[in-house]
Amino acid sequence: MKILKPGQNCWCVETADRIAFLVDGAAYFRAFRATALRAKRSLLILSWDIYSDLLLVRNGEDDGQPKTLRLLLNYLAESEPEFLAYVLDWDFIALYGMDREWLPVYQLDWRTHRRVHFWLDDCHPIWASHHQKVIVADDTVAFCGGLDLTRGRWDTPEHKADDLRRDEGNGPSAPYHDVQLMVAGPVARSLSKLVRDRWQRACRYTIPSHPPRSVAELWPDDVSVDVENVRVAIARTEPAHQGCTEIREVERLYLDAIAAAQRSIYIENQYLTSAVICDALARRLKEPEGPEVVIVTGKSTCGWLSQVTMDVLRTKFAHKLQQRDHKKRLRLLYPEVPELGDNNIIVHSKIMVVDDIFVRIGSSNLNNRSMGIDTECDLAFESEGREDICTAIAGFRNRLLAEHLGVEPQQIAQATANLGSLTRAIDALSGSGRTLRPVPLLLEVPEVVEELVSETTLVDPEEPIDPDRLVEQFVYEEERPPARRRVIVWIIILLFLAALAAMWRWTPLSEYLDYETLLLALGAFAELPAAPLLAIVGVTILGLMMFPITLLIIVTIMAFGPFTGFICAFAGSLGCALAGYGVGAYLGRNVVYRIGNGRLNRISLRLAKQGMLAVIFFRVVPIAPYTITNVVAGASHIKLKDFFWGTVIGMWPGIAAITLFTDRIHAMLVEPSWKSGIMLALVFGGIALIGYGLVTWLKRRVGIQSKTEKGLNR
Repeated sequence: MKILKPGQNCWCVETADRIAFLVDGAAYFRAFRATALRAKRSLLILSWDIYSDLLLVRNGEDDGQPKTLRLLLNYLAESEPEFLAYVLDWDFIALYGMDREWLPVYQLDWRTHRRVHFWLDDCHPIWASHHQKVIVADDTVAFCGGLDLTRGRWDTPEHKADDLRRDEGNGPSAPYHDVQLMVAGPVARSLSKLVRDRWQRACRYTIPSHPPRSVAELWPDDVSVDVENVRVAIARTEPAHQGCTEIREVERLYLDAIAAAQRSIYIENQYLTSAVICDALARRLKEPEGPEVVIVTGKSTCGWLSQVTMDVLRTKFAHKLQQRDHKKRLRLLYPEVPELGDNNIIVHSKIMVVDDIFVRIGSSNLNNRSMGIDTECDLAFESEGREDICTAIAGFRNRLLAEHLGVEPQQIAQATANLGSLTRAIDALSGSGRTLRPVPLLLEVPEVVEELVSETTLVDPEEPIDPDRLVEQFVYEEERPPARRRVIVWIIILLFLAALAAMWRWTPLSEYLDYETLLLALGAFAELPAAPLLAIVGVTILGLMMFPITLLIIVTIMAFGPFTGFICAFAGSLGCALAGYGVGAYLGRNVVYRIGNGRLNRISLRLAKQGMLAVIFFRVVPIAPYTITNVVAGASHIKLKDFFWGTVIGMWPGIAAITLFTDRIHAMLVEPSWKSGIMLALVFGGIALIGYGLVTWLKRRVGIQSKTEKGLNR
């Protein structure tokens, strides 16, 4: 059964003279660097994120060539008189700012050769992103997959614990699994057209074209070829925007591949939330003789917001599949490496293998965004009856499973052949060491979280969103200052934040604001008559600037003692809360756009009907940063009276507990003894017991109850 259909589920099908499966970042970065060093004319890059000082090779070898991305691009431009580099990166929203390189235009445009061109692409609908990850060298060799040239992506298939080669300045990053496809020949030329079209739309001028070169000249000697002379399809997602027609080839190709499966569907993906894909898989599982479905994903997603949104949607996805899995052909698994402890492998790959006849690798997740709102690019090919392609596809899948299970690929192939089943082979090879385990799922979705994700428009939109219509639905109209004055206020705020960020990065300011320095500074003026007032103002201002409120409370208590410290910390925290509320109330519904894409505001809106109790809940169970909660509350329906008294009631137990605990720690440090140790333990136990009781009561009142399933019923 033929799967690839140009014009329906893919843009085009072109020949790849050579193909290589690059598993994990170390292999990809090395292959990219080796290919780039052979380029003579052009290097075209599409990225979701990029890091100019990315170290591309990390095994200690020194070949005399640049090892970091920016230096490599400069070297190529200086060495090759005709060389041109074009880097098109997503113009990310502020929510991702803390995880991105500061001033990428400065790093990759101003600090690079004049023939290295960099642009931040914001040509997309609101709340969408440019998620394509494509690189083309000399229109001859190309890379496409889930990996960006950025931090936190480098790793090896071993995923070693505390691998110092993953250290990019802040200690080793989490283990990271992903896949990139390397292709050469006419298909690379088509990918270069895709990049040029994107550049034309974003920058309003055309990248010069040139004839392709010989594949043998660009293909690195140390990159093994997995299969040759294969017809490869390019599938895209592009939202309707600025006159461009919507393209949903990625979604259509997923559906057609699932429908074509006879024996097995093997999937690796970061997100599992697409209702369309879920329905398609569920239909196949319901069939009496349908295919086995093996899905490998992360144990959980990264970050609290993603965990209470995308993980909940994943739970719904999984439960629906389980309900249709009468023949127990489903496995939803995550890779476990015991040596990592709690530091689980981030599964970021986006691949699908159907039987031994079809494989796709690209940037698309199995979520709604990838089907209709974000730009995506996947590559796919099928066997077309050729035994060598079937062998390459099966070998690729077995290689991935072998990595996850800690065995050799031949063992996967042998077990699958002997048992006649991919799922039974996985079950047989799973053990107590490195292995694949069932993903833990929520048995019951908390009601507050259900409110947040009940409408996937907010969390995982299927199509571009009209922000005015969405905000009108959730936030009341309000009296607001004239537009001109509001623009001036925003400009002042942005300039202030930019200046503060610059001071933090390029002056000793960050050194003066660590814990010990703050403690010494407060202690130095604690005896002054105005010191308590200054402390209150300091907690208010620093808290408003997103400095951790708990740390400010601890430092204040250590400086002034338990009684005065409690009063100052409480007053400062309350002042910070009211100031944040005022900012949100003044800026109005515009804040809904800028903080968390409106998701936190939805919680605040739905809980507003419970008034003061809702505010108490947010104080006792801080599901979002303190300042963000305050600003969101100000922009929502929560009344000032409810906010004030809810903050007073909700904050004082926590501050009192911190005061008591900090005082006991201070006493133990000053006069260590077994009595002070016992007292500290009793205080800690009492605080934990009271806190547990309070949280339990609040959850019952607000209607939140959740349980965690230890594994997936097979």
